[in-house]
Amino acid sequence: MEYNTIEKMTAGDFAATSDWNGSALRQRLAKPNIHYFYPKEGITFWSDNVVVLKEAKNVENAKLFQNFIMDPENAAMISAFARYSNGISGSDKFMPEDMKGAPELNPPEEVKAKAEFMKLCDPATQDLYTKIWTELQK
Repeated sequence: MEYNTIEKMTAGDFAATSDWNGSALRQRLAKPNIHYFYPKEGITFWSDNVVVLKEAKNVENAKLFQNFIMDPENAAMISAFARYSNGISGSDKFMPEDMKGAPELNPPEEVKAKAEFMKLCDPATQDLYTKIWTELQK
């Protein structure tokens, strides 16, 4: 998956792509004849997370930051900027109108019924991936 698909799709360089939903939303808003669909096989759910590392030097400030971005109005502002939805209750009333019913961010019930959260690989596989990526980046 590429991260420059917005420009490629809206310029007509790509006719189709497998893409992140927020990227697809940006594409459709820029070029309304672009359509987003869900595969009949289903989808995976995912979410970004904010954590405090155990080595953090200022845990209280980290928690203050977490609370700040989890405020519904602030979460909606972040979503409006990034064009991805969020899991913060109450943020929907602050979301931009073009995101509230966007098909890219609101899968149909029959799609959600088959959706699964992404699963982590076992530690040995993660170690192998890390070794391969580290080698490739040299």
